[in-house]
Amino acid sequence: MACHLARIHGTEEDRVNCPFYFKIGACRHGDRCSRHHHKPAFSQTVLIKHIYRHPIREAELNAARMGQSVDVIQIDEAKAKEDFLSFYEDFYEELSKFGRIEALHICDNLGDHMLGHAYCKFSEEEEAADALNVMNGRYYDGRQMEVEFSPVLDFREARCRDFDEDSCRRGGILVRYTQVFSQDVPSS
Repeated sequence: MACHLARIHGTEEDRVNCPFYFKIGACRHGDRCSRHHHKPAFSQTVLIKHIYRHPIREAELNAARMGQSVDVIQIDEAKAKEDFLSFYEDFYEELSKFGRIEALHICDNLGDHMLGHAYCKFSEEEEAADALNVMNGRYYDGRQMEVEFSPVLDFREARCRDFDEDSCRRGGILVRYTQVFSQDVPSS
């Protein structure tokens, strides 16, 4: 019995624990989910919720809420990319004050449960704890940061494979896995 439970933990077969929260540290059902979201007491990875404002995604979300066609939105994609790179560089620099960063992922999902999330995996749990303690509740770009430990340690399992292959047909709205911007973490 114990082997069976260990084998199915965090999978679709697990009727107790939410497999999406286990894999991506977020669930579109939030507190209404019928399964448990085990928030870790410590982790190498911190999640900074809704911190990045992607201009294209923000415009698409606003259009969808207003019932407008996404096709009529005109965004300067070069400026959007420049804004993202500026954000990434600044945020990376801010997070690196706490220790060596192994991975920094910024979500490109449209779903409210993941819009603008940033995941930062540090080399050591103590570094992640320092980041959480200092950054949680602080303001960045006019937004109060909500920081928590994340169960995500292996980002390969968390990523939307269809998005990575440019074949995601969901438009980022109902995607349950992370869609991340491509950006390499500099070697320390």
